[in-house]
Amino acid sequence: MSFDHDAFIAEVYDIVRQIPAGRVLSYGRVAELAGWPNHSRAVGRAMKEAPLALNLPCHRVVNSVGRTVPGWHEQAILLMSEGVRIKENGCVDMSRFAWEP
Repeated sequence: MSFDHDAFIAEVYDIVRQIPAGRVLSYGRVAELAGWPNHSRAVGRAMKEAPLALNLPCHRVVNSVGRTVPGWHEQAILLMSEGVRIKENGCVDMSRFAWEP
């Protein structure tokens, strides 16, 4: 199976669109759900380049240990406003808030 970038991006956006408020997914888990488990960095790029007009909940995507995007302080604020707990180390409590579709 060859990698179709446009189809991958469309699938990533569809998955992210489904993450409910108060839950998160890791870049790697999004990549797995999209059928390309070794493409977590591509998920990160897709989140960074997501058109604002799509109104995607990109703030609900974190790294595998729950770390938020460096320099995007609003991400933690948005997550906390949805009830997501941020631990003292600055990471989302993945054991409680990771979403499994």
